[in-house]
Amino acid sequence: MNSVVGMQAAAKAAPAPGAGSSMGHLIRRPEMGSFLGMVAVFAFFAIFGGANFVTAGGAASWLNVASEIGIVALPVGLLMIAGELDISIGSVIPAASMTVAIISGFYGLPIIVGVAAALALGLLVGFINGVLVIRTAVPSLIVTLGSLFAVAGLTLGISIILTGSTGVAIQADPLAKAILGQFVGGVFQVTIFWWLGAAVIVGYLLHFSRYGNWIFALGGDKVSARNAGIPTDRVIILLFMGSGLSAAFVGMSQALLYNSAQVSTGQSFIFNSIISVVVGGVLLTGGFGSVVGIVFGTITFAIVNQGIFYTGFDANWASLIIGVLLLAAVLMNNTFRKMALTYAPRKK
Repeated sequence: MNSVVGMQAAAKAAPAPGAGSSMGHLIRRPEMGSFLGMVAVFAFFAIFGGANFVTAGGAASWLNVASEIGIVALPVGLLMIAGELDISIGSVIPAASMTVAIISGFYGLPIIVGVAAALALGLLVGFINGVLVIRTAVPSLIVTLGSLFAVAGLTLGISIILTGSTGVAIQADPLAKAILGQFVGGVFQVTIFWWLGAAVIVGYLLHFSRYGNWIFALGGDKVSARNAGIPTDRVIILLFMGSGLSAAFVGMSQALLYNSAQVSTGQSFIFNSIISVVVGGVLLTGGFGSVVGIVFGTITFAIVNQGIFYTGFDANWASLIIGVLLLAAVLMNNTFRKMALTYAPRKK
């Protein structure tokens, strides 16, 4: 467990008074690399994006993207810290969107019923993913790849059988729209507030509760974690259920926001969320990362994703910029991780 403890200490340690220079404490933070990357990217687009980029409308363009990706990226980040991965979110999002639209739009049942069914669907898919990963010992990438296609096929087939279409309209009541799918001030999505709330809750769980210790331990060494008495199976299942729930929430809120649902949406969230998490400093091998870093990584990705349209650059170069950003972020975060693990404060 020594390697696990070392990772946890570097990822969660708070600066101790008198332990060394403040610069040294900042360097050892796992989110430091992602913070510097976010500042650099924002400065770049603030300079080349013109005045519109720094207006409320410009901020809304990337905050709206960040909020939807961020709600999914938080639990995906927890899974990656624990050494697992969930790509089934790409199908859960449209499945949840179609569920609420069919139940409350096509059949006209109360919106609360459609919302509950959509969220329950996400929890069910997450539960199945977790159980399969534990019982089969097959890598979670393969398990969730299978569920990605299975859920997509079921969504398409059931939608055609029930509605005869791949798209369904839904008109939610004003209260549901205001809470779950509305533009605040005409430009900012209400999901921004849900994202911030989720970040606070997930941040508490990861950094201030015993569950966070368990998650870091899982990413370090599952066998050692199990031998230490950590309920590894239960933690893994709960993490997958959290991922499914968050994806279902995003899909449901999209349906209410845009008053319609389509079976073909959601695939971009797979890589966008993973990129945001990696840019945020989470190791693909698990055992290292922070919620603050994930938030910074999500904002960074959203700024790059939307900022390109405010510049005079050809938008076709956006994918190249994102690819270069990912590589640079991985290298930078790896450097800061090594500095965090090897940093030793000077003795006075």
